[in-house]
Amino acid sequence: MVGPSWVGDMVMAQSLLKTLRERDPSVVLDVLAPGWSLPIIERMPEARQGFDLPAGHGELGWGKRRRVAEQLKSIGYDQAIVLPRTLKSALVPWFAGIPQRTGFLGESRFGLINDRRPFDAEHLPQTVQRYVALGLPPAAARPPRVPHPALTVDGKRQAALMDELGLDHNERFVGFMPGAEYGPAKQWPVAHFAALARALGRRGQRVLIFGSPKDAEVGGAIVDASGDVAVNLCGRTQLADVIDLLALCEMAVTNDSGLMHVAAAVGTPLVAIYGSSTPGFTPPLSDAARILHLDLACSPCFERRCPLGHTQCLTRIGVREVLEQLPDTRASDPQPA
Repeated sequence: MVGPSWVGDMVMAQSLLKTLRERDPSVVLDVLAPGWSLPIIERMPEARQGFDLPAGHGELGWGKRRRVAEQLKSIGYDQAIVLPRTLKSALVPWFAGIPQRTGFLGESRFGLINDRRPFDAEHLPQTVQRYVALGLPPAAARPPRVPHPALTVDGKRQAALMDELGLDHNERFVGFMPGAEYGPAKQWPVAHFAALARALGRRGQRVLIFGSPKDAEVGGAIVDASGDVAVNLCGRTQLADVIDLLALCEMAVTNDSGLMHVAAAVGTPLVAIYGSSTPGFTPPLSDAARILHLDLACSPCFERRCPLGHTQCLTRIGVREVLEQLPDTRASDPQPA
């Protein structure tokens, strides 16, 4: 499988691997993807191994792709399923001479993809449905049944991380994911996150804030506004660490982001907040997920920044609404300040 370039999409790609394994328990599944995603692939029991595609995002990397193809050619794959619809994503399987190269029509890649499937957004509205469909016969039902991702958790590493980060093993944790790589039109306000943290602190819970180094400033602002209730882990952990730490959390509150899908895949109950995007396209794949989406007339707009300048699709989702959706919320809980 040639995997996608985003964290959430890579997690959702496990649904395809699970589908392939269900259809043929003896199938050998390897994944070619950007190096940052290898820790996720290592947590997928269905995948034998992951191969690093060193070409950067948007880079053609002709020579790099040829070198990877030479490595794969000796393995002798029967089929490559190419999830991205770009021309460059289909180059390695073609260079490697893999006989069946399956993918959706896109970017004039005739010849590179020889098992071409029509791209049907109406009958496959969700990203994960599109992935799973590529692992089924062309005439299979639309939309297909989608098995939920389920990443494995390293218990020993989990305990070690708590010690390394100075976390109390007896505390009750709630995960916050306030970032969104796509842009601020997908980010619930910092002030709302901070008020929610204070309310959770009064319930005896501790907030762990997860994200990349780019989210460190946002995480710091939440800590400053909520006191010692929250711990800013943005940029202090690797992706594999976040998988293990999110599994420790009693619950999580998140924007529509890659880490939302990680939380869902480790079984953490979560509240997912949608602004400029829609849960109809990339929902959290978990029975323990609750979704807050106002469905305003101007949304979803899928813009990185609110074109109207008010981001009401996010600001009008209040702290009380989120608190009421969290598991085990009691009527006697202190109300948010």
